[in-house]
Parts: sequence; C-alpha cells; structure tokens
Amino acid sequence: MLVSRYGQSLVAGVALTLLMSVAAVAQETSTAEQTIDAMNTLFGKHAGKRANHAKGVVAEGSFTPSADAARISKASLFQGPAVPVTIRFSDATGVPTIADGAANANPHGMALKFKLSDGSEMDVVVNALAYFPVATGEEFRDLLKAVAASGPDAKKPTALERFVATHPAAATAGATAKTPSSLARQTYNGVNAFIFVDKDGKRQPFRFKFVPAQGEEILSAEEAKKRDPNYLMDEIGPRIAREPAKFRVLAQLAEAGDPTNDATKPWPDSRKTVDLGTLTVSRAVPDSAEAEKALLFMPNALTDGIEVSDDPLIDARVQAYAVSFGRRSQ
Repeated sequence: MLVSRYGQSLVAGVALTLLMSVAAVAQETSTAEQTIDAMNTLFGKHAGKRANHAKGVVAEGSFTPSADAARISKASLFQGPAVPVTIRFSDATGVPTIADGAANANPHGMALKFKLSDGSEMDVVVNALAYFPVATGEEFRDLLKAVAASGPDAKKPTALERFVATHPAAATAGATAKTPSSLARQTYNGVNAFIFVDKDGKRQPFRFKFVPAQGEEILSAEEAKKRDPNYLMDEIGPRIAREPAKFRVLAQLAEAGDPTNDATKPWPDSRKTVDLGTLTVSRAVPDSAEAEKALLFMPNALTDGIEVSDDPLIDARVQAYAVSFGRRSQ
C-alpha cells in the first residue's frame, strides 16, 4: 500500500511539474499573442500585413566595415570586404495606408538583413526613437491595451493616463521621433543593448546607431501634413537610383553602471562611439510588396562576436515578430 501511495504521489508530482512547465510556456507565448492581438485591436487586421510597421519599402545595398569594427568584435561582418544587405524602411502602426507624414507614422523604422560571407545572415532592427516607452514585453502589451481602451469617450483618468503615471518614459519616448524629409535623412537608433566580443573574449555592451551621411533633415508637423500621403515611400527609390544613400553605422559603448536591461534609459551622449563602417543603400527592389512578404527580421539573429544582452525586450520582440509573421503568412 505504501508503494502504491508513493507511486500515486510520484505520478501526481510529475504531472504537476509538467503542467507547470506547460503553463510557463503558454504564458510566455500568450504575452506575444496578446501583444499582436492588441495591435490588431488598435490598427485593425490587414491580411498579409505586419501587425506593426505594416507600411514599408524594401531596398538593397551593402555594408563596408571599418578597421575599428574589426578590433572591437570578432564578428565576420567586420573582418572582410563589403557584404550585401537587404533593408526595409517602414512607417509605424499596423495601418498599411497610413500617411507617411502623419504623427502616428512615427517612429519610422529600418530593418536590415546582412548576408555574411559564410552564407549565414544577421539581422538588425532600429527605429527613430531615442529610447523605448517601456522596458519589458509585458509592459508593451499593457501599453497597447491601455491605448486601445482610452478613446475620446473613456472615463477619466483613462487607462492610458493611469499607465503613464507609473511608466514615465511612455509619455516622452514618442516625442523623440520626428518626421523626416526622406527615409534617407533620418537617424535610426538601436534602443536595445547588445554585446561585442573581441578575439580575446573581451565583452563590450553597445547600442547601434545609423546616422545619414547627408545629415538628418526633419520636417515641422505642419509641413509633414502637407506632403503626399506616400511621399516617403515614393521618394526613396528615385533618390537612391540617382545616388546611393549612405549611413554611418555607429556603436555607442556602455560604461560601468549603464543599464543594459532597460530600453527606457538612454545612455549619456558623452559615451564613446565607434564607427563600425558604412551602409550604402543603392537600389529599390522591383516588387517591394512581394519581397517584404518573405522577410522576417529577428533581433536575436546574430553572428559569433555579437551577442544579446540581458535586455528582456529583445526576446519579447522576437516572440511577437514570430507570431505576426505566422499570422500574416496564413
């Protein structure tokens, strides 16, 4: 009888462990699904389109590394000649018809897929925000839900007002992204921290920054409203056909005490930056709408010599992007 009871307890214990493991996975997945659901509530469901940054244009170009890049990281991206890059510029929101000059089209984004010499790929995802409004995937989901629940008829204080009261960056991050005259005249920031590893194993936290060689050119809100609804998407192709657009690819280096796990906290401007090389955007793809369907940019798709940091948003973005890709591919 003791063996029987022991056996029952063992089975019950194993079952409980399995249920807890399944629940943990389900919770992890549900956060990403809830995030995409909240985006669909805010922006509507648009078949075949991304849940966020739905409107975009795809271009191709190359990245040429600097000598300094090879010293700070052993990544093959920095060790050899120029490599091909696929670039997708985009407007914010999941509305594929949003006007490029609309305030809600900020922050504009740039996602890059580097084709490395060994046949592998590395992704980088940046946008025009100086820092992110929240620090975790759960907080981002909750922010989206709060926005969705805070329409003009919502009771005061609204869900968004209550959220902002406890998440101050949510109220200020959006104002750091402005509307450019061209997608080639905007600075794109990596709000998440990553880690360089050099040939000796030295580790250095950093954040990406892509700075237009021609300088940033920002429109006033009034001027942006006057532009054609598709002026950014229509302008970039002819522009780079005349002359390639170039960006300086920089890495802002963290110092001791700089947080790497909180995208709401930018590092001081006084922090050292390293010039990693030059991104050259040289041609728009012939059928951008078709090309972008197969493109999935993952912030954790890296290469030896570049690693993720302890920033929880990196994994949260990966999960949400996967959910969005799965849904739009159905």
